[in-house]
Amino acid sequence: MIVGTSGSPGSRRALRYAEVLARVHDAVLVPVIAWVPPGGDLAERTQPSGYMRQVWQDAACQRLRDALVAVWGEVPDDRLVRPRVERGPAGWVLVSIACCPDDLLVMGAGRRGTLSRVVYCKVSRYCAAHAQCPVVIVPPSELAREIRHRRLTRTFGHGTLTPDQLLRDQARPPD
Repeated sequence: MIVGTSGSPGSRRALRYAEVLARVHDAVLVPVIAWVPPGGDLAERTQPSGYMRQVWQDAACQRLRDALVAVWGEVPDDRLVRPRVERGPAGWVLVSIACCPDDLLVMGAGRRGTLSRVVYCKVSRYCAAHAQCPVVIVPPSELAREIRHRRLTRTFGHGTLTPDQLLRDQARPPD
């Protein structure tokens, strides 16, 4: 079972979901984070630097470690959890790893809303279209939707949020 992990709230939710599925089916769980050099491979090819490549890979390892700690409180020392850090575009890396029909690819749905889906959900769309195995796309939590809705209401419905309004809203019990 392969799970795309970027450290985002959606990918952490997908990681929790994949963990449950892996435990139920006694399957190996492979959390994967993909990375590309800033500026892409073309920039890296024109000015190659082994040192910078290692820095970028180490940063990806740290993001994966942080995501695992955020979900489980630690990096698991379990033989059924095999984290991987791979270089390449996220969609391509995930589809390449989840290449067997018996695999299962789990990933977060990304942001909601028409514009957000167009701009930010390229990886999940790519994987759903190109994977050779079943793909489970885990939707965002109710809390994430609620936060987004309130943020949009504040931005478009009530103008600018002042510090007084923020303190007053935090003092109120939830609806």
